[in-house]
Amino acid sequence: MRDIIDARGLACPQPVILARKALETSERIAVIVDNTTAVENIRRLGAKMGCDMVVEEKGGGIVHIHLTRGSAPAAEVDLDELAVCTPAGGGSYIVTLPENRMGRGNEALGEILIKAFIHTLTQLDPLPAKVVCYNTGVFLALDDSPALDDLRRLKDAGVEVLVCGTCLNFFNVTDRLSVGSVSNMYEIAESMAAARVVSP
Repeated sequence: MRDIIDARGLACPQPVILARKALETSERIAVIVDNTTAVENIRRLGAKMGCDMVVEEKGGGIVHIHLTRGSAPAAEVDLDELAVCTPAGGGSYIVTLPENRMGRGNEALGEILIKAFIHTLTQLDPLPAKVVCYNTGVFLALDDSPALDDLRRLKDAGVEVLVCGTCLNFFNVTDRLSVGSVSNMYEIAESMAAARVVSP
């Protein structure tokens, strides 16, 4: 009988921490995750601990990882070195979202396009290192945003979501922020200067 750890929706490094703790007391566990970063971290954990592993893709981004503990003691595993909380292969570019729509012209079409663009980002390999929302782009990170679920998927996969604090204050919507962290112009400028920038 395997212990089951449901780590869906948990940000890095929580899934691998839960898996390691479970392996301290159980020889056989199954971990359920919903992002590639968690899969890779748990794969590394299993390899370092000498576990036998079976990885099953269940569809819809859900992955079940079955681990059977090997001979290496859990205490020898350093989670600080093990857990990588950035997208696998990512980190080479950032995406800026300066508006809550994409392109000029019809506004309704622009809203459809930006939602499709953000959803498409979740399917890219590699994922961006960061997504930066500013000006009316901050509305994409609010509680009623049609793109909220996809932005959360990106964040859960290790993508840093930065939201302009000055913009949130200007529109008086700070209390409605539902994904990402409040940022400032220095951090935004530094991020843009350090990476290739993609803007729809």
